[in-house]
Amino acid sequence: MTHTTSVWLVLLTLLLAANLPLVIGRWLAVVPSRAPKMLRLRVGEMLVFGALAIASGLARKQLAGQIAPRAWAFYVVSGALFLKLAFPGVSYRCLYKRNS
Repeated sequence: MTHTTSVWLVLLTLLLAANLPLVIGRWLAVVPSRAPKMLRLRVGEMLVFGALAIASGLARKQLAGQIAPRAWAFYVVSGALFLKLAFPGVSYRCLYKRNS
C-alpha cells in the first residue's frame, strides 16, 4: 500500500467515525436504543470513535515505519480535524427538515 493510499484511508476512517454517531441511532453503532440518543451520548460516542480512528491511524503509520514522538499539538489538530469532518452528520441531524 502506498503512502498516499494510507493517508486517504485514514481520512476516510476519520470521516466515517465522525459521522457515525450522528447518523445511526444505535449506541456505538451496535446496541439498539429505544429512546433517541441524547447529546451527551453522541458526544461520548464521538470521543470513543475519534480515539479509535486516531489510534488506527497511528498503528497504520507504525506499520509503515517508525513514527516520531507526538506532542500535544498533534492531538489538538487531530481533534479539530475530527470535528470538522463531523459537519455532514451535524447538518443532517440538525438542519435537515424531516416530514413528521
